Amino acid sequence: MENRPDAEKLSRAHSAHDATLTASSHHQSDKATALLSDEHRVIERVLAAVEKLTEKPALASLDSWKKALDFIRHFADRCHHIKEEKVLFPALEEHGIPSDGGPVGMMLTEHEEGRSYVRAMAAAIVLLEAKNDAAAAVLFSSARAYIRLLREHIQKEDEILFRMADEVISADEQKKLLAAFAQHEAEEMGAGVHEKYLKIAAELEGATG
Repeated sequence: MENRPDAEKLSRAHSAHDATLTASSHHQSDKATALLSDEHRVIERVLAAVEKLTEKPALASLDSWKKALDFIRHFADRCHHIKEEKVLFPALEEHGIPSDGGPVGMMLTEHEEGRSYVRAMAAAIVLLEAKNDAAAAVLFSSARAYIRLLREHIQKEDEILFRMADEVISADEQKKLLAAFAQHEAEEMGAGVHEKYLKIAAELEGATG
C-alpha cells in the first residue's frame, strides 16, 4: 500500500511543477526533454540578469548576487542538472549513448566546470561581505565565465543532445522520465521549489532591468 505522506508529497511536487511551467513557459508537452528545455529558458533569464550585475558595483548589489547564487546552486544545478545526471543521461546510456565521451560526457564535464565557477563566485561573495574590494574582479570574471559556459551548454543540449534523446526514447518512456523528475524534486527539493525560484528570477530581472 502506498505511503500516504509520500504520495501527498509527490502530488504537491507535481502541482508545484505544473504551476511553474504554466507561469514560465506554458509547458504542455509530455516530453522530459521539453520540460528541461523550458527550465533552460528560466535559467537564461537569470544569466541575463547576472550579466547586468557584472556591470554594476558589486558591493551595492550584494543581495542580488546572493539571490543569483542561490538560484544557480539550487535551481540550475541541484534541480535541473541533477535531473539530467540522475534520470536523462542514464536513460540515454540504456539506449546506447555512452556516458563516457561523446555528447553526454561533454555535458557532464561542463556541469563540473560550471560548479567550479560557482564555487569561485561563492568564495568571492564571502570576501566581498568582508569588505575585500579586490574580490569583485574575481566575482565578475567567474560569473562571466559561467554565463558563457552555460549559454553554450544550453544550446548544445537543446539543439543536439535533446534531439538525440527524442529519437531514441519513446513517448511512453518520456512520460516515465517526467515522473522520475517529479520524484526527484519531491525527495530532494520539496514542494513549492519552482515557485520560489521563479520569484527569485523575477526579482533579479527587476533589480537589474
